Amino acid sequence: MVLVGALVLQQPHYDEVGIASWYGPGFHGKTTASGEPYDMYAFTAAHKTLPFGTVVRVVDLATGRSVVVRINDRGPFVAGRIIDLSYAAAEALGILERGIVRVGLVVLRRP
Repeated sequence: MVLVGALVLQQPHYDEVGIASWYGPGFHGKTTASGEPYDMYAFTAAHKTLPFGTVVRVVDLATGRSVVVRINDRGPFVAGRIIDLSYAAAEALGILERGIVRVGLVVLRRP
């Protein structure tokens, strides 16, 4: 008897793919677009269109590392970027030194 198997590799599904950046100390304590103070140590992010309170998994496409954040601000306001991560989220993702990275976004929960 000969068994022939096939390995099927699924491409991950991302709701959005683009460039992520992060923002930190200069904004700590300032009011975000949602009205809450920016806490650079919280796992939050800014996105141009997702509703406040949306929970998103952000995947670094180069490393596969991921972090889960809650959208509480608007931005980024630089062409080509799709999300601005808090300092804590960027640190957990390992992107502080690189500054900007290509990411995939997966919406986990909408408010």
